[in-house]
This record gives sequence, structure tokens and C-alpha cells, in this order.
Amino acid sequence: MKRYGLFITFVFLCLCMFSQTVGTGTKIEGATKEAADKLYGSEKYEEAAKYYESLITNCGVASELYYNLGNCYYKLDDIPHAILNYERALLLNPGDTDIRENLAIARGKTIDKVTPPSEMFFVSWWHNLVNMMSISEWMWVAVFAFILMLSGVFVYAFFSRLMVRKIGVYSAFVLFFVVLLSNFSACSQRRQLSERSSAIIISPVVSIKSSPSESSTDLFVIHEGSKVEILDSSVKGWREVKFEEGKIGWLPLESIEVI
Repeated sequence: MKRYGLFITFVFLCLCMFSQTVGTGTKIEGATKEAADKLYGSEKYEEAAKYYESLITNCGVASELYYNLGNCYYKLDDIPHAILNYERALLLNPGDTDIRENLAIARGKTIDKVTPPSEMFFVSWWHNLVNMMSISEWMWVAVFAFILMLSGVFVYAFFSRLMVRKIGVYSAFVLFFVVLLSNFSACSQRRQLSERSSAIIISPVVSIKSSPSESSTDLFVIHEGSKVEILDSSVKGWREVKFEEGKIGWLPLESIEVI
């Protein structure tokens, strides 16, 4: 009886933990999207962009819509808005290689060539691991691992042969860590979606100030398409930002769009 009680308690705790990953789906009206795709195929990029923007507004965000919208802006030679929408698509689906490739091509057309500071290898490895799949894909990994984990716990609880029970419990422990990793990765990506602390410069040229005032000292000049991290939003009409190479300064709110 003690073994059965342990089994039920373990299942209950895992269900509580697993429930944190649920709830990320988005529906898209296929007919309207087909019309937008048809306009894009006919090289009517401006009209297609309006359709995709309408879909995002009315039907909800989706990586595919942002990706297609980014392609439209790229074809229209609006590089900052192409980068903005590729970044939004990547935020929703960080494991998509097509999005990454198109983003790299678009960023290659910006004036300011930035080399981000290097990370420790284990930090880069961890970021790559977390971002190798989207939230929904991590959720399905968690579902599959969770089912297998329960099977291992079941084997341990109800089989009598020692070797079989060992296989069951060791497998359950490994799969438990897979469930933990999947939940953590999904929650980490969800936090990035909710915080939205990065932005893209959309104004052609921006003078970065030492303080939130037009009369303050100009520190340097930045051009459209550059990515920044928002550090301070407390001053109306201004944002303190950090650039990928580490520089910090203030710029007008209208010169950026949040990813």
C-alpha cells in the first residue's frame, strides 16, 4: 500500500508541474491567409502586407504570419520592419532555420554592423538548447516524456522482478528531468514573450543621448534596423536602451518598435 500511495503522490505532483506548459495555440483563418499568400505570389507585396497585418490584428499572433509579413517588407526594401517582423516570428518559433536565415540576410543590409560580445560556451549552449524548439513543441516533448515517465513509475510500482523495477525507476528519473527541461524551456520562452524588452530602430537615423532630453549630449548615432534592449521606460517619450555591442544611451520612443 505504501508503494501505491507513493505512486499516486508522484503522479499528482507531476500533473501540477506539467499543467504550467499548457495554453499556446493560435488559430488562423485559412481562406484569408490564402488570399494574402496569393497576393504575395503575385508580387503585390504592399497589399499582401496589409492582409497579413489584418490577420495578426484580428486572428492573433503566429510565427508564420510574422515571417510572411517580414518577407513582404523585405521585398518592399523596408529593412527595419522586415527585421522587426522576423524577430517577432523568431520569438514565437526560435528553432526555425528559415526565419534565422532571412533575419541574417536582412540584418546584413543594415548600415551599422554590430558584433555582440561573446558569451561563455556553456551560456551559448544553454540558450541554443532552450531555443531549439518553440513553446508548443516543448509542450509536446513534455507530454510524450510525461507519459513515458508514468509508464516507468507504473512498472516500478506494480512489477515484482527487481531488474524490471530498476529499469522502470531509472527511466522514470531520466524522463522526469526531460519533463523539467521541457517545462523550464517553455516557461523561459513564455517569459520572453510577456516581457518584450527588445526593440528595433525604425527611424533612419537616431542620435543617442546621454539623458532623456533633446538638449543633452549626443553620444553617438545609430541607424535603422539595429536591435536594442530596453533598460528604462520610466521617462515619458524616452527609453534608455542598451545596444548589442554594450553601448547605453537614451532615445525618443517614436524611433523604436518593440519586438
